[in-house]
Amino acid sequence: MLDMILSQAVNGLVLGFLYVLIAVGLSIIFGMLGIVNFAHGAFFAIGAYLALVLTQQFGWGAALLAPLLTGLIGMVVEMVLIRRLYDKEPLISLILTFALALLVEAVLRLVFGGAPQPFSPPRPLAGFVEWGAILITTYRVAVLCVTIAALVAFWAFLAFTPFGRIIRAGSRDPEMVGLLGINLPIVLSGVFGIGCLLAGLAGMLAGPLWTVSPAIGAAAIMPAFVIVTIGGLGSYRGAIVAGLMVGLVTALTVQFYPDWSGVAMYVLMAVVLIARPRGLFGEKWERFE
Repeated sequence: MLDMILSQAVNGLVLGFLYVLIAVGLSIIFGMLGIVNFAHGAFFAIGAYLALVLTQQFGWGAALLAPLLTGLIGMVVEMVLIRRLYDKEPLISLILTFALALLVEAVLRLVFGGAPQPFSPPRPLAGFVEWGAILITTYRVAVLCVTIAALVAFWAFLAFTPFGRIIRAGSRDPEMVGLLGINLPIVLSGVFGIGCLLAGLAGMLAGPLWTVSPAIGAAAIMPAFVIVTIGGLGSYRGAIVAGLMVGLVTALTVQFYPDWSGVAMYVLMAVVLIARPRGLFGEKWERFE
């Protein structure tokens, strides 16, 4: 029993860090742009399909381009569609991004069909790792290492680069960023692109773990919203803690109470919000209240 719990806990950490990548991108887009991006899961799906196509055509090394291409697509979407919504009612952005998510899923079905697509991990990562009582696939270990490295790199980017400091300041008061003479439209496009890049990276890594299908984005977006809610709006530390909590709870519930696996994270969210309505690390932001 202990062996099973430990193995599932490690699998839950892998799942949790993938959720964190998605949630952090969603969080910075909402914090900086004020847009609730229901299409964020669609960019996760785009990243998975781009990685699949690049791997089939050129090998796994080319799949590393998938997150970058997803980020570029996100920037184009921001410039063409999202930019028109900043001075509009929030409901309009909800409707447009929801419609965009449906459109992307429909296009993926048209191009690739509705059947799930097999996506194998790289051959060097096809085995298993056994560490004491823990048995886990080598690819899951690699995913865990890559997601941790990506999150550390993103934290360093926010903390030590000029653009990162602009993002942190703009998430609190984007109007002030514009008044300081910074080209706000370029910053907003960059932020949206970075958020989509993180979603695309998560999609690339999740492809061999989940079945790649047009509906894969829907399986990713709801946990991301749950994590942002549990962790607290705009809190990156909260996103990491909440993502790991959701991953662990989901993995353990699937193993021991499979009938409850679909609602476990929502129960966790309800418990946290009863105790802390703003989330674990949420703050009062005058911009939204």
